[in-house]
Amino acid sequence: MHTVFTHALVTGGAGFVGSHVCENLVRSGTRVVCVDNFATGARENIAHLLPEQSFELVEHDVTEPLELPGGVDVVLHLASAASPKDYLRLPIETLRTGSLGTERMLEFAGRHGARFVLASTSEVYGDPLEHPQREGYWGNVNPVGPRSVYDEAKRYAEALTMAYRRERDADVAIARIFNTYGPRMRAGDGRMIPTFVTQALAGEPLTIQGSGEQTRSVCYVTDTVAGLLALAHSELTGPVNIGNPHELPVWRLADEVRALTGARSGVRRVDGAEDDPRRRCPDISLAREELGWRPEVALGEGLRRTIDWFAARHAAA
Repeated sequence: MHTVFTHALVTGGAGFVGSHVCENLVRSGTRVVCVDNFATGARENIAHLLPEQSFELVEHDVTEPLELPGGVDVVLHLASAASPKDYLRLPIETLRTGSLGTERMLEFAGRHGARFVLASTSEVYGDPLEHPQREGYWGNVNPVGPRSVYDEAKRYAEALTMAYRRERDADVAIARIFNTYGPRMRAGDGRMIPTFVTQALAGEPLTIQGSGEQTRSVCYVTDTVAGLLALAHSELTGPVNIGNPHELPVWRLADEVRALTGARSGVRRVDGAEDDPRRRCPDISLAREELGWRPEVALGEGLRRTIDWFAARHAAA
Protein backbone atom coordinates (compact mmCIF):
# COMPACT_ATOMS: atom_id res chain seq x y z
CA MET A 1 0.00 0.00 0.00
CA HIS A 2 1.07 3.57 -0.67
CA THR A 3 1.54 5.91 2.25
CA VAL A 4 -1.11 8.52 2.98
CA PHE A 5 -1.03 11.26 0.37
CA THR A 6 -0.01 14.70 1.59
CA HIS A 7 -0.66 16.72 -1.58
CA ALA A 8 -3.06 15.76 -4.36
CA LEU A 9 -3.96 17.28 -7.72
CA VAL A 10 -7.51 16.57 -8.88
CA THR A 11 -8.43 17.52 -12.45
CA GLY A 12 -12.13 18.03 -13.03
CA GLY A 13 -12.30 18.67 -9.31
CA ALA A 14 -15.36 20.94 -9.56
CA GLY A 15 -17.37 18.27 -11.35
CA PHE A 16 -19.87 15.87 -9.83
CA VAL A 17 -17.52 13.02 -8.89
CA GLY A 18 -14.43 15.24 -8.72
CA SER A 19 -15.88 17.50 -6.04
CA HIS A 20 -16.62 14.48 -3.86
CA VAL A 21 -13.05 13.28 -4.38
CA CYS A 22 -11.72 16.68 -3.31
CA GLU A 23 -13.97 16.72 -0.25
CA ASN A 24 -12.89 13.24 0.82
CA LEU A 25 -9.19 14.08 0.46
CA VAL A 26 -9.47 17.38 2.35
CA ARG A 27 -11.29 15.63 5.19
CA SER A 28 -8.50 13.03 5.36
CA GLY A 29 -5.90 15.77 5.84
CA THR A 30 -4.56 15.91 2.28
CA ARG A 31 -3.75 19.25 0.67
CA VAL A 32 -5.71 19.44 -2.58
CA VAL A 33 -5.26 21.45 -5.74
CA CYS A 34 -8.47 21.36 -7.73
CA VAL A 35 -8.02 22.06 -11.44
CA ASP A 36 -11.10 22.80 -13.56
CA ASN A 37 -11.99 24.95 -16.56
CA PHE A 38 -15.70 24.89 -15.66
CA ALA A 39 -16.79 23.57 -19.05
CA THR A 40 -19.12 21.24 -17.15
CA GLY A 41 -18.06 21.68 -13.51
CA ALA A 42 -19.67 24.15 -11.12
CA ARG A 43 -18.18 26.47 -8.50
CA GLU A 44 -21.04 25.70 -6.14
CA ASN A 45 -19.82 22.08 -5.95
CA ILE A 46 -16.63 23.20 -4.20
CA ALA A 47 -17.81 26.44 -2.56
CA HIS A 48 -17.79 24.81 0.87
CA LEU A 49 -14.13 23.83 0.40
CA LEU A 50 -12.81 27.23 -0.66
CA PRO A 51 -12.36 28.53 2.93
CA GLU A 52 -10.20 25.51 3.77
CA GLN A 53 -6.48 26.31 3.91
CA SER A 54 -5.72 22.85 2.53
CA PHE A 55 -7.79 23.44 -0.62
CA GLU A 56 -6.77 25.48 -3.66
CA LEU A 57 -8.72 26.10 -6.85
CA VAL A 58 -6.84 26.63 -10.11
CA GLU A 59 -8.98 27.54 -13.12
CA HIS A 60 -7.15 25.86 -15.96
CA ASP A 61 -7.71 23.77 -19.10
CA VAL A 62 -5.80 20.49 -18.82
CA THR A 63 -4.93 20.57 -22.52
CA GLU A 64 -2.60 23.47 -21.69
CA PRO A 65 0.74 23.01 -19.85
CA LEU A 66 0.44 23.24 -16.08
CA GLU A 67 3.09 24.35 -13.60
CA LEU A 68 2.50 24.59 -9.87
CA PRO A 69 4.82 25.58 -7.03
CA GLY A 70 5.66 22.71 -4.73
CA GLY A 71 5.14 19.03 -5.33
CA VAL A 72 2.25 16.60 -5.37
CA ASP A 73 2.32 12.88 -4.68
CA VAL A 74 -0.85 11.85 -6.56
CA VAL A 75 -2.68 13.10 -9.65
CA LEU A 76 -6.30 12.04 -10.01
CA HIS A 77 -7.31 12.78 -13.59
CA LEU A 78 -11.10 13.16 -13.73
CA ALA A 79 -11.33 16.03 -16.21
CA SER A 80 -13.83 15.23 -18.98
CA ALA A 81 -17.36 15.85 -20.04
CA ALA A 82 -19.17 12.75 -18.77
CA SER A 83 -22.84 12.93 -19.69
CA PRO A 84 -24.03 12.31 -23.27
CA LYS A 85 -25.61 15.75 -23.39
CA ASP A 86 -22.27 17.36 -22.54
CA TYR A 87 -19.93 15.35 -24.72
CA LEU A 88 -22.27 15.59 -27.70
CA ARG A 89 -22.22 19.37 -27.17
CA LEU A 90 -18.43 19.40 -26.74
CA PRO A 91 -17.20 16.61 -29.03
CA ILE A 92 -13.78 17.96 -29.98
CA GLU A 93 -13.10 19.32 -26.51
CA THR A 94 -13.93 15.87 -25.07
CA LEU A 95 -11.48 14.16 -27.42
CA ARG A 96 -8.76 16.71 -26.69
CA THR A 97 -9.22 16.33 -22.94
CA GLY A 98 -8.92 12.56 -23.19
CA SER A 99 -5.88 12.71 -25.44
CA LEU A 100 -3.76 15.85 -25.00
CA GLY A 101 -5.17 16.53 -21.52
CA THR A 102 -4.21 13.06 -20.34
CA GLU A 103 -0.72 13.44 -21.82
CA ARG A 104 -0.23 16.78 -20.06
CA MET A 105 -1.25 15.24 -16.73
CA LEU A 106 0.93 12.17 -17.21
CA GLU A 107 3.87 14.49 -17.89
CA PHE A 108 2.99 16.57 -14.82
CA ALA A 109 2.81 13.47 -12.63
CA GLY A 110 6.14 12.28 -14.02
CA ARG A 111 7.89 15.57 -13.23
CA HIS A 112 6.68 15.35 -9.64
CA GLY A 113 7.23 11.62 -9.17
CA ALA A 114 3.52 11.31 -8.40
CA ARG A 115 1.15 8.39 -8.79
CA PHE A 116 -1.26 8.96 -11.68
CA VAL A 117 -4.84 7.67 -11.51
CA LEU A 118 -6.98 7.81 -14.64
CA ALA A 119 -10.74 7.96 -14.19
CA SER A 120 -11.81 5.89 -17.17
CA THR A 121 -15.30 4.56 -17.78
CA SER A 122 -17.45 1.51 -18.38
CA GLU A 123 -18.15 3.08 -21.78
CA VAL A 124 -14.88 1.54 -23.01
CA TYR A 125 -16.91 -1.69 -23.17
CA GLY A 126 -19.41 -0.09 -25.56
CA ASP A 127 -22.57 -2.15 -26.10
CA PRO A 128 -21.05 -5.23 -24.47
CA LEU A 129 -21.22 -8.74 -25.87
CA GLU A 130 -19.87 -10.09 -22.57
CA HIS A 131 -21.98 -9.90 -19.42
CA PRO A 132 -21.15 -8.97 -16.73
CA GLN A 133 -18.15 -7.03 -17.95
CA ARG A 134 -14.70 -8.12 -16.75
CA GLU A 135 -11.60 -5.97 -17.10
CA GLY A 136 -10.20 -8.40 -19.66
CA TYR A 137 -13.09 -7.78 -22.06
CA TRP A 138 -11.98 -5.61 -25.01
CA GLY A 139 -15.38 -4.09 -25.69
CA ASN A 140 -17.78 -3.53 -28.57
CA VAL A 141 -17.49 0.16 -29.44
CA ASN A 142 -18.65 1.99 -32.56
CA PRO A 143 -15.52 4.08 -33.31
CA VAL A 144 -17.33 6.58 -35.56
CA GLY A 145 -20.73 6.94 -33.87
CA PRO A 146 -21.78 10.02 -31.91
CA ARG A 147 -20.82 8.46 -28.56
CA SER A 148 -17.32 7.66 -29.84
CA VAL A 149 -16.05 11.10 -28.82
CA TYR A 150 -16.29 9.96 -25.20
CA ASP A 151 -15.73 6.22 -25.57
CA GLU A 152 -12.65 6.55 -27.75
CA ALA A 153 -11.23 9.46 -25.75
CA LYS A 154 -11.21 7.21 -22.70
CA ARG A 155 -9.89 4.18 -24.62
CA TYR A 156 -7.04 6.32 -25.95
CA ALA A 157 -6.40 7.72 -22.47
CA GLU A 158 -6.07 4.15 -21.16
CA ALA A 159 -3.67 3.23 -23.99
CA LEU A 160 -1.56 6.33 -23.32
CA THR A 161 -1.47 5.65 -19.59
CA MET A 162 -0.23 2.11 -20.19
CA ALA A 163 2.35 3.32 -22.71
CA TYR A 164 3.80 5.64 -20.04
CA ARG A 165 3.96 2.71 -17.66
CA ARG A 166 5.72 0.46 -20.17
CA GLU A 167 8.16 3.02 -21.59
CA ARG A 168 8.81 5.24 -18.58
CA ASP A 169 7.93 2.94 -15.68
CA ALA A 170 5.34 5.51 -14.58
CA ASP A 171 3.35 4.75 -11.42
CA VAL A 172 -0.16 4.64 -12.90
CA ALA A 173 -3.59 3.16 -12.30
CA ILE A 174 -6.79 2.96 -14.33
CA ALA A 175 -10.28 2.94 -12.82
CA ARG A 176 -13.21 2.04 -15.04
CA ILE A 177 -16.08 3.86 -13.35
CA PHE A 178 -19.63 2.62 -13.94
CA ASN A 179 -22.82 4.70 -13.70
CA THR A 180 -22.55 6.89 -10.60
CA TYR A 181 -25.27 9.03 -9.01
CA GLY A 182 -25.81 11.26 -6.02
CA PRO A 183 -25.87 14.89 -4.84
CA ARG A 184 -24.26 17.54 -7.08
CA MET A 185 -25.40 16.00 -10.34
CA ARG A 186 -26.73 18.69 -12.65
CA ALA A 187 -30.48 18.59 -13.12
CA GLY A 188 -30.24 19.21 -16.84
CA ASP A 189 -27.21 17.12 -17.79
CA GLY A 190 -29.33 14.44 -19.46
CA ARG A 191 -28.31 11.52 -17.27
CA MET A 192 -30.97 9.10 -16.13
CA ILE A 193 -31.29 9.53 -12.36
CA PRO A 194 -31.19 13.35 -12.16
CA THR A 195 -33.68 13.45 -15.03
CA PHE A 196 -36.04 11.03 -13.27
CA VAL A 197 -35.72 12.82 -9.91
CA THR A 198 -36.28 16.35 -11.23
CA GLN A 199 -39.22 15.22 -13.34
CA ALA A 200 -40.80 13.38 -10.41
CA LEU A 201 -40.38 16.36 -8.08
CA ALA A 202 -41.98 18.61 -10.69
CA GLY A 203 -44.91 16.22 -11.17
CA GLU A 204 -43.92 15.56 -14.78
CA PRO A 205 -43.89 12.20 -16.59
CA LEU A 206 -40.56 10.39 -16.31
CA THR A 207 -38.83 10.13 -19.68
CA ILE A 208 -37.64 6.63 -20.56
CA GLN A 209 -35.52 6.23 -23.67
CA GLY A 210 -36.29 3.16 -25.77
CA SER A 211 -38.02 0.13 -24.28
CA GLY A 212 -36.79 0.70 -20.74
CA GLU A 213 -35.62 -2.92 -20.64
CA GLN A 214 -31.99 -1.85 -21.06
CA THR A 215 -30.15 -2.33 -17.79
CA ARG A 216 -27.89 -0.17 -15.68
CA SER A 217 -25.91 -0.82 -12.52
CA VAL A 218 -25.80 2.40 -10.54
CA CYS A 219 -23.34 3.18 -7.75
CA TYR A 220 -23.76 5.88 -5.12
CA VAL A 221 -21.07 8.53 -5.37
CA THR A 222 -19.46 7.97 -1.95
CA ASP A 223 -18.91 4.32 -2.88
CA THR A 224 -17.40 5.27 -6.24
CA VAL A 225 -15.04 7.73 -4.55
CA ALA A 226 -14.04 5.15 -1.93
CA GLY A 227 -13.16 2.70 -4.71
CA LEU A 228 -11.23 5.30 -6.68
CA LEU A 229 -9.19 6.33 -3.64
CA ALA A 230 -8.60 2.72 -2.61
CA LEU A 231 -7.04 2.21 -6.04
CA ALA A 232 -5.00 5.41 -5.67
CA HIS A 233 -3.60 4.19 -2.34
CA SER A 234 -2.78 0.74 -3.71
CA GLU A 235 0.04 -0.44 -5.95
CA LEU A 236 -2.40 -1.89 -8.47
CA THR A 237 -2.28 -0.72 -12.08
CA GLY A 238 -5.55 -2.16 -13.31
CA PRO A 239 -7.74 -1.47 -15.15
CA VAL A 240 -10.15 -2.00 -12.27
CA ASN A 241 -13.95 -1.87 -12.48
CA ILE A 242 -15.48 0.48 -9.89
CA GLY A 243 -19.24 0.09 -9.84
CA ASN A 244 -22.22 -1.60 -8.24
CA PRO A 245 -23.09 -5.04 -9.69
CA HIS A 246 -26.76 -4.70 -8.70
CA GLU A 247 -28.30 -4.61 -12.18
CA LEU A 248 -31.76 -3.18 -12.88
CA PRO A 249 -33.80 -2.35 -15.99
CA VAL A 250 -34.28 1.36 -16.54
CA TRP A 251 -38.05 1.13 -16.06
CA ARG A 252 -37.47 -0.31 -12.58
CA LEU A 253 -35.23 2.61 -11.63
CA ALA A 254 -37.98 4.99 -12.79
CA ASP A 255 -40.46 3.13 -10.57
CA GLU A 256 -38.09 3.35 -7.58
CA VAL A 257 -37.81 7.11 -8.01
CA ARG A 258 -41.58 7.54 -8.34
CA ALA A 259 -42.17 5.48 -5.20
CA LEU A 260 -39.62 7.39 -3.12
CA THR A 261 -40.85 10.81 -4.25
CA GLY A 262 -44.52 9.88 -4.02
CA ALA A 263 -44.95 11.10 -7.59
CA ARG A 264 -48.13 10.15 -9.35
CA SER A 265 -46.91 11.07 -12.79
CA GLY A 266 -46.57 8.34 -15.38
CA VAL A 267 -43.79 7.69 -17.83
CA ARG A 268 -43.19 9.02 -21.32
CA ARG A 269 -41.30 6.87 -23.78
CA VAL A 270 -39.03 8.42 -26.39
CA ASP A 271 -36.71 6.93 -28.98
CA GLY A 272 -33.56 5.33 -27.64
CA ALA A 273 -30.21 7.04 -28.11
CA GLU A 274 -27.89 5.81 -30.86
CA ASP A 275 -25.43 3.14 -29.67
CA ASP A 276 -26.99 3.14 -26.20
CA PRO A 277 -25.69 0.03 -24.35
CA ARG A 278 -28.35 -2.62 -23.82
CA ARG A 279 -26.77 -4.05 -20.68
CA ARG A 280 -24.31 -2.67 -18.19
CA CYS A 281 -23.05 -4.55 -15.14
CA PRO A 282 -19.52 -4.73 -13.69
CA ASP A 283 -17.69 -7.78 -12.49
CA ILE A 284 -15.98 -6.31 -9.41
CA SER A 285 -14.05 -9.41 -8.34
CA LEU A 286 -10.71 -7.66 -8.87
CA ALA A 287 -11.67 -4.65 -6.74
CA ARG A 288 -12.98 -6.91 -3.99
CA GLU A 289 -9.92 -9.15 -3.95
CA GLU A 290 -7.13 -6.61 -4.50
CA LEU A 291 -8.57 -3.46 -2.91
CA GLY A 292 -10.95 -4.88 -0.33
CA TRP A 293 -13.61 -2.63 -1.85
CA ARG A 294 -17.26 -3.13 -2.55
CA PRO A 295 -20.21 -0.72 -2.63
CA GLU A 296 -22.04 -0.30 0.67
CA VAL A 297 -24.88 2.16 0.02
CA ALA A 298 -28.10 0.36 -0.94
CA LEU A 299 -30.08 1.70 -3.89
CA GLY A 300 -33.02 2.88 -1.79
CA GLU A 301 -30.77 4.80 0.60
CA GLY A 302 -28.71 6.34 -2.18
CA LEU A 303 -31.79 7.43 -4.09
CA ARG A 304 -33.30 8.91 -0.91
CA ARG A 305 -30.19 11.01 -0.28
CA THR A 306 -30.16 12.13 -3.91
CA ILE A 307 -33.85 13.01 -3.90
CA ASP A 308 -33.47 14.96 -0.64
CA TRP A 309 -30.64 17.00 -2.18
CA PHE A 310 -32.59 17.81 -5.32
CA ALA A 311 -35.75 18.53 -3.28
CA ALA A 312 -33.87 21.06 -1.11
CA ARG A 313 -32.61 22.83 -4.23
CA HIS A 314 -36.08 22.73 -5.78
CA ALA A 315 -37.58 24.28 -2.64
CA ALA A 316 -34.96 27.03 -2.56
CA ALA A 317 -35.49 27.96 -6.21
